[in-house]
Amino acid sequence: MGLLSGLVLLPMAPVRGVIWVADCLVDAAEHELHDPAVLRARLAELNEDLEAGAIGPEEFEREEDRLLDLLERSVPSLPVRHGR
Repeated sequence: MGLLSGLVLLPMAPVRGVIWVADCLVDAAEHELHDPAVLRARLAELNEDLEAGAIGPEEFEREEDRLLDLLERSVPSLPVRHGR
């Protein structure tokens, strides 16, 4: 980047910084949403909440189905082997 283009684009530096931070936040959110370890931990917390009476069975079923669907999509399926 030349001196002139650097001076012209200097006012855009804060915008580029905000975009970079937003991209980092999106990456972290997607990682948390699709990380199998995080999903399993959330399932364990959900079970604890049900046992403690913090949530009802309907809410438990709804959230468990959602988490299991996410977990199923995040873990690649094993290849099917035919024969030995």
